[in-house]
Amino acid sequence: MNKNVLIAKQEIVSEIVTKAKASSAIIVAEYRGLTVAQIQELRRALAAEHASMNVYKNSLVERATDELGYADLKQVLDGPNAIFFSEEVSTGAKVLAKYAKRYGDSLKIKGGIFEGKFADKNGVIEVSKLPNKEGMLAMLLSCLQAPVRQFACTVKAVADAK
Repeated sequence: MNKNVLIAKQEIVSEIVTKAKASSAIIVAEYRGLTVAQIQELRRALAAEHASMNVYKNSLVERATDELGYADLKQVLDGPNAIFFSEEVSTGAKVLAKYAKRYGDSLKIKGGIFEGKFADKNGVIEVSKLPNKEGMLAMLLSCLQAPVRQFACTVKAVADAK
């Protein structure tokens, strides 16, 4: 094999590893049948949520998964796949699930890695239903605020009664 080709492949594998390490979620989906316009629309929606879509040869992704220790991901690497990287766990999955529903059989979710753990298609769809980080923080803060609010309402009711 030509030395330049081997170096180029190693650079692609290191690019995949770098993107994977910087991401909380990696999702694999088959994109057979999507038009260029649909792919562009999907990429724009992903970019708005700090996620990206890349297409790599499956053999290079397999090498990267070996390096990362994500051997479970190999089972979904067959056919024309797109790899989705997302900074936040649920945002990329939300966008992908929305577009998979819209495009039907043209975009099929196969599986993914969320914070180091493998999830099949159903797992990816479940993750897509979770709120994003800001939503989770809002829920936590409302739980923390509830007892203080109830105490304040009780004190006010006592004060109003007198």
